[in-house]
Amino acid sequence: MSTIDNTEQYTTIKQASELTGLSEDTIRYYEKLGLLPYADRQPNGHRTYNKQQIQGIIFLTRLKATGMTLEQMKQYRELAVTGDSTLDTRLQILKEHHLKVQESIAQLLETQRFLEYTIEHYMETAQNPDRNSHECDAVVSERMLARHT
Repeated sequence: MSTIDNTEQYTTIKQASELTGLSEDTIRYYEKLGLLPYADRQPNGHRTYNKQQIQGIIFLTRLKATGMTLEQMKQYRELAVTGDSTLDTRLQILKEHHLKVQESIAQLLETQRFLEYTIEHYMETAQNPDRNSHECDAVVSERMLARHT
């Protein structure tokens, strides 16, 4: 992804794609779903995006990357367009989503520890021909269960 400068300029959909990391088709799709405001059009019909629109697309990519559904993103966008009267609702949506992200991170960290532990035991098994991998799996599972009880 490129960076956005502070000048008020308009970018093409190709440039918007490069800036946001989304494909041109995805940007069009998000626009069609109402996740993005309709882009301005040049006389030749090509879409143009300003800095604020690019920042909005980047915000959506962050929400999507953290598991927010398109429907939830659309709901959030509709509230944002309504204005400051929906600030408390938007704040609640983001707080709830943040909690889900924290839970996902905790699960991923636990999975990472499990994988590291399993890899370590497989390496030990590979170096010790008297052990077999099934014993290793049982040892890993037992030790991981012991950590949770």
